[in-house]
Amino acid sequence: MLSAFTNSLKIPELRQKIFFTLALLFIARVGANIPLPGMNIAPIQAFFADQAHAGGGLVGMFNMFSGGALLNGALFALGIMPYISASIIMQLVGAVFPVIARLQQEGDVGRQKINQYTRYLTLGICVVQALLLLVALSTNPASLIGQGFNPAEYGKVVIASQVPFLITGTVFLTAGTMIMVWLGEQITQRGIGNGISLLITVSIISGLPGAVVSAYQMFVAPVGSEGTSLGVPEGVLMLALLFAVTAALVAITQAQRKIPVQYAKRVVGRKVYGGQSSFLPLKVNYAGVMPVIFGSAILMFPTQILSYLGSATGMRFFNDFADSIGRGQIAYYLIFGLLILVFSYFWVSMMFKPIQIADDLKKNGGYIPGVRPGEPTAKFLDHIMTRLTLFGALSLTVIAVFPDILLFAYNVPFNVAIFFGGTGMLITVGVILDTMRQIETYLLQRHYDGFLKKGKIRGRSAARNKQLVDTAGLQDFWTAWRPLLFVGIALFILGIISWFLNPS
Repeated sequence: MLSAFTNSLKIPELRQKIFFTLALLFIARVGANIPLPGMNIAPIQAFFADQAHAGGGLVGMFNMFSGGALLNGALFALGIMPYISASIIMQLVGAVFPVIARLQQEGDVGRQKINQYTRYLTLGICVVQALLLLVALSTNPASLIGQGFNPAEYGKVVIASQVPFLITGTVFLTAGTMIMVWLGEQITQRGIGNGISLLITVSIISGLPGAVVSAYQMFVAPVGSEGTSLGVPEGVLMLALLFAVTAALVAITQAQRKIPVQYAKRVVGRKVYGGQSSFLPLKVNYAGVMPVIFGSAILMFPTQILSYLGSATGMRFFNDFADSIGRGQIAYYLIFGLLILVFSYFWVSMMFKPIQIADDLKKNGGYIPGVRPGEPTAKFLDHIMTRLTLFGALSLTVIAVFPDILLFAYNVPFNVAIFFGGTGMLITVGVILDTMRQIETYLLQRHYDGFLKKGKIRGRSAARNKQLVDTAGLQDFWTAWRPLLFVGIALFILGIISWFLNPS
């Protein structure tokens, strides 16, 4: 593993891509910590410091995707989510509008046109979301921050005039999202990995230092506190649970059903084509994280609407009903699991085309052994994907619910519980695996060892002997990574100094 990281910096092209990616990710994190003009983030920070389960719900999910920028009122508060929403909309409308469907099948030209439409749609979504966000912060900050937030107790969030704040804030937030879209595209073209996915992953991982501090406070009771701290057995159990959950996430992300495909031999002139065997990989979790996002978003609206009705009419019935289907209740998780199942099948039905796959196999002379080409092949693939989707939906439900079990049943802080599964960890694991595959490809092209000696994410040549990290290898590692280490140490010292200067 150590030699693989060292070899990554020995390849000039790969080294340039890695440092370019890190530089743009650093810019994205800087923008996520610059507050909007006219905002006072101290009341928000004070409110969430008093909340044990702060961060749940739809706002908490979007705040996690923005790396805490949403509730900090930063320039990049909207994050990359408007672009993700626009991309999903463009994918779904392809099944409704034939014009978009034809563009999706026209190769690079059609893809460029769709990307252009996606950017325009992102711009419109940003303007609407930014305006709604700023109006909520100006008129009723409790609807966004939390129902327990009282401006008279914590202070005003917006300290500027309302109209100029709405105008300038909308421009800044829209520009911030478009800058993040540009950063993501630059990382994809000139860096390593998928830029949009890496921006989301870095935003999620940015909460890791705070989670480590919260986890440490669980085991070390502050001086003068009445609560009891956890012991060593509980700490070992949490670490084992973390590794087990991470391994399960990797397994679910990588799991696939390999359908054998045989190609018939064809004689064209003096050449013989085909005759080889291959396989068709069908992912168990074909829908990815989208069913969890859709299910969480839809479940948040009834509780919000019922809470508003209860506050407006004064009828306790609405508030009680909202509490009965809120997070932490059995009814919530039953409905949540059902929504994940429904959206898993919906997403697979929209994206997985068994008829098209069967036609492509038939045109290329391929067939599945024991299944006739054409319509029987399409029915066979549909039957296999239906069973895989059921297992994938059940796995997604367990992964999505597990952090809530730790949050409500065992009082684990929210910023710690989100690293034991859920939407964020699903995205993080998938993006890290994809980035490792790309780096692995560069290493194998230069005849270097990969990250792993065995497993699916590897490409180690069997003819090569086992390499040990000797003194020369350590020296090469120090020479290659010395600039990055110096920059990291400087940033760490700068962070410590700023923390002492602003202890709040």
